[in-house]
Amino acid sequence: MSEVVAYTDGACSGNPGPGGYGVVLLWNGHRRELSRGFRRTTNNRMEIRAVIAALESLKRPSRVTLWSDSQYVVHAIEKGWLRSWQRNGWRKADKRPAANVDLWRALLPLLETHQVRFRWTRGHSGDPENERADELAVAAFADGELAEDEGFAG
Repeated sequence: MSEVVAYTDGACSGNPGPGGYGVVLLWNGHRRELSRGFRRTTNNRMEIRAVIAALESLKRPSRVTLWSDSQYVVHAIEKGWLRSWQRNGWRKADKRPAANVDLWRALLPLLETHQVRFRWTRGHSGDPENERADELAVAAFADGELAEDEGFAG
């Protein structure tokens, strides 16, 4: 099984507003960068989309250490929130609907395919790969070639 390190980030100008994600993938001395911008979205959606893009880009099942500066994403996985929301009909502990269900549903099978360890890093704290993922995310929505964020209802 391949060992991959992924750095993911999402960014938005306004929340909601135009946004994008950035991904840096590192494996066996190789590097790949991914990004995409969206016309109207939220920061949390871009954080999740970055994780999906990173895992979808892998050609075979891999062991992945995934770094994110989004506590929302890291806690959803590592603290079991995602599985709990799913088990409870996509409702949170307070019985309110979970947000971004379309993206969480897209992420679930990827988590079955790959062995993923989520790790949190503080954003804008000097980690060069996290900083690069942020640069990619910001540049993705600044370039003007923006897609529709299907599933965003705001």
